[in-house]
Amino acid sequence: MSDDFELDTDDLTRRMQGAIANLRVELASLRTGRASGSMLEPVMVDAYGSMTPINQVGTVNVPEPRMVTINVWDKALVGKVEKAIRESGLGINPQLNGTIIMLPIPELNEERRRELTKVAGHYAESARVAIRNLRRDGMDQIKKAKNDGLSEDDQKFWEAAVQEVTDLHIKLVDETVETKQAEIMQV
Repeated sequence: MSDDFELDTDDLTRRMQGAIANLRVELASLRTGRASGSMLEPVMVDAYGSMTPINQVGTVNVPEPRMVTINVWDKALVGKVEKAIRESGLGINPQLNGTIIMLPIPELNEERRRELTKVAGHYAESARVAIRNLRRDGMDQIKKAKNDGLSEDDQKFWEAAVQEVTDLHIKLVDETVETKQAEIMQV
């Protein structure tokens, strides 16, 4: 039984990569002063009685570095889309032009840039915590196998493998957030 133990490090890696993918989605929603269609992903519109993402009620385009446009497909939803953007907390003031909603992206001031880097740091810390929790799950599996007769050498081998995967993913989180913070602080 003790020789049969094999920790599924591929599963551990896949789950840790999921935490990093989630971090990237959260970071994409942070405004950097440059227009991006992904900044509207968290905004939901009350369309036909259900909450719907903006990209499912219109076409989102970025025609200029500081402008996002939304071409709403149904004229009846233009007001609801505009209201959802105003109430989203993005700090963008939509301008109507028929069924097209234009979103001029204002220049970020220094204070807001610092705030956004702190938010990015919080997102990164959440990702680190998720990765550490997955590490703990792996270590718990090893301890359980040790109680079932796993040799001490095998235990050390598997603990080193789990730690290596964890360190790699924590480093990835750090690199990802540093890149985003540098992008936010760029004038």
